[in-house]
Amino acid sequence: MHWRPSLGHSGPEPLAEEIAMTSKGKGWMIALSSIAALVLVTLIASGAWAVLIGLIVLAGLSVLAVYLRHRGVWGGPERRVGTVRWLALVVLLVLLILAMTLGVRLYTDALWFEYLGYGQVFRTQVVTRVLLFFGAGLVGALFLGLSWNLALRAFPRRSQRDVAVDTGTSKGWSPAVQAILWTLASAGGVVLGSIAQSKWMRVLRFLYGTTVGTTDPLFGRDLGFYLFRLRLLLDVRTFLLWLTGAALVGTVLIYLLGFRRKRWERRAVGYLSLLGALFLLVKAWDYRLKIYLLLYSRHGAAFGASYTDVHARWPAYAILVWVVLGCALLLAVNVRLRRSGFLVAGVAIWLLCLVVLGTIYPALVQTFRVRPSELALESPYIENTIRYTLAAYALEDVQEVEYPVTGTLTLDAVNRNHATLESIRLWDHRPLYDTYSQLQEIRLYYNFHDIDVERYYISGKYREVELAVRELSVEELPEAAQTWQNRHLVYTHGYGVVMSPVNEVCEEGQPCFFIRDIPPRTTYEELRLARPEIYIGEETTDYVIVHTGADEFDYPKGDENVYTRYEGKDGVPLGGILRRLAFALRFGDLPILFSNYLSPDSRILFHRTVQDRVETLAPFLAYGYDPYPVILDGKLYWLQDAFTLSNMYPYSEPYGSLNYIRNSVKVVIDPYEGTTTFYVVDPNDPIVRTYQAIFPSLFRPVSEMLAGLRAHWRYPEDIFRIQSYVYATYHMRDPKVFYNKEDAWQFAKETYLGELHDIDSYYVIMRLPGWEREEFLLMVPFTPVNRDNLIAWMHAQCDGENYGRLGVFKFPKQSLVYGPFQIEARTNQHPYISQQLTLWNQHGSQVILGNLLVVPVEHSLLYVRPLYLQSETGQIPELRRVIVAYGNQIVMAETLGNALRQVLTGSVPPPQRGWEDLARSAAEHYRAAQECLRSGDWSCYGREMEQLQADLEELARLAEEQ
Repeated sequence: MHWRPSLGHSGPEPLAEEIAMTSKGKGWMIALSSIAALVLVTLIASGAWAVLIGLIVLAGLSVLAVYLRHRGVWGGPERRVGTVRWLALVVLLVLLILAMTLGVRLYTDALWFEYLGYGQVFRTQVVTRVLLFFGAGLVGALFLGLSWNLALRAFPRRSQRDVAVDTGTSKGWSPAVQAILWTLASAGGVVLGSIAQSKWMRVLRFLYGTTVGTTDPLFGRDLGFYLFRLRLLLDVRTFLLWLTGAALVGTVLIYLLGFRRKRWERRAVGYLSLLGALFLLVKAWDYRLKIYLLLYSRHGAAFGASYTDVHARWPAYAILVWVVLGCALLLAVNVRLRRSGFLVAGVAIWLLCLVVLGTIYPALVQTFRVRPSELALESPYIENTIRYTLAAYALEDVQEVEYPVTGTLTLDAVNRNHATLESIRLWDHRPLYDTYSQLQEIRLYYNFHDIDVERYYISGKYREVELAVRELSVEELPEAAQTWQNRHLVYTHGYGVVMSPVNEVCEEGQPCFFIRDIPPRTTYEELRLARPEIYIGEETTDYVIVHTGADEFDYPKGDENVYTRYEGKDGVPLGGILRRLAFALRFGDLPILFSNYLSPDSRILFHRTVQDRVETLAPFLAYGYDPYPVILDGKLYWLQDAFTLSNMYPYSEPYGSLNYIRNSVKVVIDPYEGTTTFYVVDPNDPIVRTYQAIFPSLFRPVSEMLAGLRAHWRYPEDIFRIQSYVYATYHMRDPKVFYNKEDAWQFAKETYLGELHDIDSYYVIMRLPGWEREEFLLMVPFTPVNRDNLIAWMHAQCDGENYGRLGVFKFPKQSLVYGPFQIEARTNQHPYISQQLTLWNQHGSQVILGNLLVVPVEHSLLYVRPLYLQSETGQIPELRRVIVAYGNQIVMAETLGNALRQVLTGSVPPPQRGWEDLARSAAEHYRAAQECLRSGDWSCYGREMEQLQADLEELARLAEEQ
């Protein structure tokens, strides 16, 4: 390589000498190094990896610029020192800005963790990340830097005198080349350190991992090895492969760019042999670990190690371990011999064995040994897959019950099961959301995030209800009112909840409210709220400040507003000017620093959404998509389900990116006080036991949870969806049946607003056959794959000691049991019902069909589906009809009771009426419409005219037929 000095310059100083040529220059170097170290720690702790990578690029460009200036590629030598200092000043300013911006986020989060009582959780995360970054980064940078600089020893060092008289023919390396290589090595170290710190939880799980008490079927290792240790071993393997591979590739490039004479080749061969031996040693370990990865193989008839994996790939990997170790030994010997033939031979032997043993041999075994008798050979391994998959998803103890649909449902049977039938959910949460929004949001700045299904004992009766939290949406305030003071000091919280029973309909087809209006009104003492303020919710994304000079808006009251002051414990005190500056920088709001409304006693509340709050506190847990509110003793609580996950459970077929899940934690959040408590509800889960060992201050035993909250546990829809999906295949426990997929299931289907989709699981209160009383359940129906008839439905119990028990009712295969989609098709073909649906859709209304519910009653099945009408000009769905099917009968009536009587007694109204009936009905509707018009009741007038039009159209149809 030819390194040329700048024209007219007797000889440039070394790069390091130029930067630090005076004591002032040394001061710049010390300042830059100190700030750089501070920024690195801040970036690592705050997880700002995009900024970190940008900083690496900036530093690289800075070094390149200084080097080009040093070589005289641009600019004159007389301005060189000044340029370096200005560049150093720019870099220093950038580093200071980054340190201040990211440091304040780290500082404010630390304050937030401390005031919640979880400082140990925060410190453990930060310290672990910092140690991993510097540990892995230093190892990576030193190894790469030393490897590449040792490669330079194959070239003669050029002195300053050689540089000064360079004619373009000399070869060798200069201090500038060393500086560039160390810069590249440092950048590589930063990248490797960044990757390493992101594995912080895997390191802690490795160190604190517990035993499971169950071993894998191939190697006899406790499953804790796979859940807590194997993943980190694979990460270390990848780290070492990249490290030795990068050192090897960089060294090859150095030699390719620098070789000009034959006498350097022998030294290069020896050094390359050394690096190659190190790489092969790591590769041998890689093959050893790949033997364990056979437990996650996808090559066989089922997930996990198959016959070919055990009898071909396992021996192949074991042989490859020794082959690669032999090749590594050959290269180690070649460090002294320095023969290129040995180097090529070692690599060639490895690659040849890899192709023969790793690819050809397993293919031959699969083709000529397994395929002719696959079921017989794979059966033991299929059994492993079934057993371990069921265990991983907590499906081992599912109770299957045959449910022969042989009974005849009578009115007496209905009376015996009145509690079940009274709890049938007529209000689908999807149209009910629109109804709630129109009737109970009250003001534009209030909003309901979603509707939740729950149950309460109300006046001694077990009732299933739907409820929603009224949250504040400051974005809906008028633009002129969206000032900083209003958004963060005045409009700070939502207010109250709305609740209605799932099975009652009041006037105009609207829900009957148990809790309504602002402030919340209820006639039931157990539903009264003493603290209806919502400071933590599902949409409270903005920060707010309490204990300020401004009163907080509480709720509207007529033409005036009611104001309040926060009396809870949540929030971080703003304190003095430094804290206020930190929060002003974090949120980008200067009023935090200068507002006269704030005092040292003011408290700032942030991380105010339920999901953001729990994910910030415990990012290593997975969380359910839908936290739900619970009213208890006059207070409101949020219940949030949390899950432990893994993708390293042996022989367990993955669902997406996981193959193990437990609902081991439930989080309780007080929306007023801000307290957030993590309760361990499944202490047998080895993953949560490990988390308890890592974060002893985070988790509390479930015995400390209020008994009233435990009575409101819901089995999470998230885990039930996964379990039911897996069980649709893995209920086939016989290897032969599983292999042929003879009895595979799928979720039943329905249409909603014209779109076909899987039926979502739904909560119901019912008493199943053989049970003593009604319970709150989560259930979902199944049909055979590519068929629509009902084959089974799965349920999860939610009450008391039965919480978490899973069961399946299986319907007979030898006779037809209608599935939901078949009932829907029969409904659409029913002459009277289809005619009514068509008429409603044609006359300014939209027909919305809710969930089609399958209700088992004494070895019989009822199918219930609510029907809503929504005006094209309005957004308030009204419950107008209920469709009930039983056996071969389908009826539609105004109430569930009428529909049940008609379908069970056979007293179904005739689908068509005669001339006289139609004429009489039309006259009655016309007179009723005129009465509505005189009284000014336009809603009543519209309904009567619709009925009149339907009668006239049916009269016209009869006339055409005759």
